[in-house]
Amino acid sequence: MSKAQPVRRPQAVKKRSQAQPNSLRFFIFAILALILGSLVMGFNIYASQPGSDPLAVEITPNPVSTLPEIKIAPPQPLDVPTVGGVDFISSSQKRYAITPLVGIVSGHRGYDPGAVCPDGLTEAELNYRVALEVVDLLQRQGVSADLLEEFDPRLTGYLADALVSIHADSCNIAGATGFKVARVTESAIPEAEDLLVACLNDQYGIYTGLPFHPGSITDDMTNYHAFRETDDRTPGAIIEIGFMLDDRYLLETKPKIIARGIAAGILCFLDNRLAAAPAEQQTVSQTQNPN
Repeated sequence: MSKAQPVRRPQAVKKRSQAQPNSLRFFIFAILALILGSLVMGFNIYASQPGSDPLAVEITPNPVSTLPEIKIAPPQPLDVPTVGGVDFISSSQKRYAITPLVGIVSGHRGYDPGAVCPDGLTEAELNYRVALEVVDLLQRQGVSADLLEEFDPRLTGYLADALVSIHADSCNIAGATGFKVARVTESAIPEAEDLLVACLNDQYGIYTGLPFHPGSITDDMTNYHAFRETDDRTPGAIIEIGFMLDDRYLLETKPKIIARGIAAGILCFLDNRLAAAPAEQQTVSQTQNPN
C-alpha cells in the first residue's frame, strides 16, 4: 500500500499540469477569433457604404479623343480697290456698246457634292452661292450671263465670249491657302485664254487678298471636261477659289467678295477684248448666238 500511494500522487499532478496549457490555448484562440470577427464585421460595414470600396482602384478615365478645334482667323476686311482693280459701274450705265455672253459653271452642281468637309459642308454648295453672285454682278454690268451646271447639256458646242467654271479645293489639307486658275493645255486660242487666266489671277487676288497657289494646279484642271465640250472659239478658264479648310471663313461667309473678284476678272478680260473693237462690231457671241 505504501508503494502505491506515491505513484498516484505524481499522476494527479501531471494531469493538472497538462490541463492548464490547454485552457490557455483555448483562451488565446478565442481572443484571436473575436478580433478577427470584429475586423471582418467592420470591413463589411465599411464596404456596404456607397462609393467606399477599399479594394477598388481609382482609375482616372482618359479624355475622349477628339480632333482639335481648328480656329481660323478671319481675314482683314478689304475695301473695294481703286487702283489695280476693275471698277464696277452703275447699273444705269452701259459698259459695252454690245452685249457680251459669258457662261458661269457652278462646279459639281447637278452631278455630285464635290469635296466634303467632316461636318458636311460641300464644295457644290459653296460654288453655287458664288456662281449666283457672279451672274448677278455680270448682268448688272450689261453682260448676258448663263448659269450652267457641271454637265449641263448646253455646254456641248457652247459659244460665248468667255466661260469660267467655279470650284473649291479640298477640306483635308491643313496649312494650305490660296487660289489658282488654269486653262486647257492644248488651246486653240492660247492668247485669248492666257488673257482670261491673267485677268482672273490679278483681280481675284486683289479683291479677296488670297495668295496664288500654282503648285496645286492639277491635270483635272488643265484637262477639264467642259473645255473639250464647248466651241473651240470660246475662251475658257477654271478657278479654284480657295481651300475649304484654312480658307473656309472667307469661302463660307463672304461669297459676295469672292464673286466680285471673279466678276472683276471677267470684266477685265472683256474690257481688253472689246476696247479695241469698233462700237458697231458685234462680239462672237451675238453673231453666233443672237438673242
